Amino acid sequence: MIASLRRYDSSEVAEKRLAILNFYGSHGEKATKQAFGVGRKTLHVWKERLILSKGKIQSLIPFSTKPISPRGMETNPKVVEYIRLLREKHPKLGKEKIEPILAEYCRLNNLPCISISTIGKLIKRNNFFYQKQGRLYHNPASLFAKNKTKVRRLRIRYSPKHEELGHLQMDTVLKFADGVKYYFYCAIDTKGKFSLSLPYQSLNSKNTLDFFIKLTLVVPFKILSVQTDNGLEFLGVFDEYLKKQAIPHFFIYPRCPRINGVVERFNRSIQEEFIDPNLHLIHDAKLFSSKLVDYLLFYNCVRVHKALGNITPIVYLARKGGMSNKSVTYTTT
Repeated sequence: MIASLRRYDSSEVAEKRLAILNFYGSHGEKATKQAFGVGRKTLHVWKERLILSKGKIQSLIPFSTKPISPRGMETNPKVVEYIRLLREKHPKLGKEKIEPILAEYCRLNNLPCISISTIGKLIKRNNFFYQKQGRLYHNPASLFAKNKTKVRRLRIRYSPKHEELGHLQMDTVLKFADGVKYYFYCAIDTKGKFSLSLPYQSLNSKNTLDFFIKLTLVVPFKILSVQTDNGLEFLGVFDEYLKKQAIPHFFIYPRCPRINGVVERFNRSIQEEFIDPNLHLIHDAKLFSSKLVDYLLFYNCVRVHKALGNITPIVYLARKGGMSNKSVTYTTT
């Protein structure tokens, strides 16, 4: 009874019909017809519904007027078959592009033409999808997705403001020279601006690890953390090496290069000041490496940085106790 009342309360039509029946019982047929325009036959149908439902007032709710067998879309089989042939031959052909081709076919064969929306309905209802699909990585029901073990990464939301040395940001720069790809691995300390860059001909985690080991031999301070983007070159053996060395590896969020702003600015500097002017020499590995070493010495030991108060990274390291004053900046040679 409670369920019946709740359903009845949500129907204004059923409430109105019950009020008319009560009015009919009190004032008779003539007054009811004058007041509501409802005849005796309709009132008896409502009464019969109440009797058959054993007094359930939800039986006064109007039934759906939808036909039991609704009319279906009728299309000439030749038109449907022609659409199937077009989709099978050209799986990427959409309904808008099929319409003019189909219109010409219908004109030549004296067939009734159909609209663009009808073509789309026929494609969906008849499953005219013939494009071959490979493994769907985004499909949660696939075996690949079930067997994949997701590793939780250390994420960093905002560009950090470190107060000590040893926090590195790493990135790569891609350059083409006579159709050959060259990848420049770049790293810079966020506080002291001490940096290093080396070219490689392939982008993978092994080269990243090789670059990082060479970086550890150059930097005059202990590396406390590494921050990179989500590139595959920063995973694999490189990420495993950082874990073994107990060095935290932070990843920025996708499409947020501002979080890696320090190394991104270094990328621009080294491209504008060295890589682009000397890219024509990159095929001569010995000459290019020699010039790159000279530039890095210039960048770290001679070139002043506004972020450091117009001093060089080497001078900053000496003042902060990271290295001795007997550095290359303080020698006479």
